[in-house]
Amino acid sequence: MSTIESSVSSILLDRVAEWLTNSSLAGDELENIVRGFCERLTAAGLPLARVHLSFSMLHPLYDALSFTWRRASGVTIEGFRMPAGQKPDRFLQSPYYYLLDNNLQHIRRRLIQEGPNEFPIFEDLRKDSITDYLAFVQPFGDGSVQGMMGSWSTDHNTGFSDDMIDALLRMQNHLAVAAKMAVLGKLANNMLTTYLGGDAGKRVLNGQIRRGDGETIRAALVMGDMRESTMYAEKEGRQAYIDTLNQFFDAIAAPFNRNGGEILSFLGDGFLAVYPCGRHKDPSKIACEAALSAVHQAQARVAELNRDREQKGLTRIGYGIGLHVGNVMFGNVGLKDRLTFSAFGSAVNEVQRLQILTKKYGREVVASQAFAGYCGGEWTTLGEEKLRGIRQKVTVLQPRAPAPAINVDESFREAVQNGLSEAEQVILLHRDAKNQVKRTSMEKFIQ
Repeated sequence: MSTIESSVSSILLDRVAEWLTNSSLAGDELENIVRGFCERLTAAGLPLARVHLSFSMLHPLYDALSFTWRRASGVTIEGFRMPAGQKPDRFLQSPYYYLLDNNLQHIRRRLIQEGPNEFPIFEDLRKDSITDYLAFVQPFGDGSVQGMMGSWSTDHNTGFSDDMIDALLRMQNHLAVAAKMAVLGKLANNMLTTYLGGDAGKRVLNGQIRRGDGETIRAALVMGDMRESTMYAEKEGRQAYIDTLNQFFDAIAAPFNRNGGEILSFLGDGFLAVYPCGRHKDPSKIACEAALSAVHQAQARVAELNRDREQKGLTRIGYGIGLHVGNVMFGNVGLKDRLTFSAFGSAVNEVQRLQILTKKYGREVVASQAFAGYCGGEWTTLGEEKLRGIRQKVTVLQPRAPAPAINVDESFREAVQNGLSEAEQVILLHRDAKNQVKRTSMEKFIQ
């Protein structure tokens, strides 16, 4: 790299700090803040070749989110999940662990191209012609479990000058403030999405937070339930039963969280999913067909799960699914200061009772006449039932043809084999759009 002046413009750095403030106020995503920050620092004259930033997160699927920016290729992203009770050797041998173990805020090392490496990561950095490395730890406040760890690297032939280090430490504090705001915003969104679902979470964030807030919508409804759960709980014990229940939900419920569908709530060992649609024939047909397609995928996934369980000497999991379409009330109910956001009304009660009828008829899937009529295809009438609270009898049907052969996606097969949920697989595979060379999440986290 060519020789450059070691002085850094305070005026340009002030502009970067101003940009960070405006980005925070605008509620920018953490990824956009990291990318824009790194690009602006280099534009201001700092000879950064590589920046690594890791943020601890309160999230059900991962413990940290890691960003690696390279001057030549941009940003890569990685979700990280620490194995329970484990600290891998590579983490124990990393500069970050050295900082934490010695209660240090910074560690700087000049890298020479030959000789032993103090930390394994330095071997990779030397291959990229890195000459100087500065790592840091930045808590988000006293007593907070959230914070930022990171490193600045340059390939400038003389490394970082004192002016450059002073500039980086100064900008580090501005970045921490902006990152904390973005992390807190992401935290709110994560929690609402995790516990309420995507659409309901957005409605709450947009202000539907009072009892009675909501609307009446039309939707295809899916109610699923695990069979003989009480027997599982008594036979397997608490933790084994919870593991079984999560395996069941990963298999049967996940398909209903795609293609316009959303899991609204988990009810013990069951779930309620909705496919919102317009009030006319064509939107209702599209919603019902999407729900039935998800049923077929769910059946294939449960069959895959049961084959795996049988190979391990475990009991097969049974289930029942009810399908219906109708108008539901979608919004907040409960106490003034303790609410739940879900779907309610006659149609929800009907789909729940249809699901219960799978036990009576010994079928895995049953549907109302209204649902089957929108889907088309061949259906077998099982009977007419008087549902509690409903004046007219309801015609109960089942798909006449068996579920079509479906190739279960590889991510689910991997999840069954290694014990990770499908959602965890997705997070751990969350990389940049350019699909650069894959590396383990631990390696990403500790650089």
